[in-house]
Amino acid sequence: MTFDPTTLKFDAAGLIPAIAQDETTGEVLMMAWMNAQSITRTLATKRVTYWSRSRQAFWVKGETSGHTQALVDLRVDCDRDCLLLIVRQKGPACHTDRRSCFYTSVQKGSEVELMAPIPS
Repeated sequence: MTFDPTTLKFDAAGLIPAIAQDETTGEVLMMAWMNAQSITRTLATKRVTYWSRSRQAFWVKGETSGHTQALVDLRVDCDRDCLLLIVRQKGPACHTDRRSCFYTSVQKGSEVELMAPIPS
């Protein structure tokens, strides 16, 4: 069956959440938004392309930082309203220079930082 991005359940702004997961470790790296065009671009180029809500523009991960995401697999959840991107991550995934955007844990009512930025 041919994949058609328009069959996905996008929100009112035409966006769908996309979770990036490291292909080797299974670590959840980040969450960002995609639209039908960014999904099509990602599948065509194998370079993960998100939709930046703040800039209202396409955002090719790593285009300016060099911290790229190469698409290994794109998966659709059972409700068709969320994507899982299996990626080959080069460098940190987070704009704070951490491996993952999910570096803060809530433990016993307090926030605990789980990882420091990766030194440049």
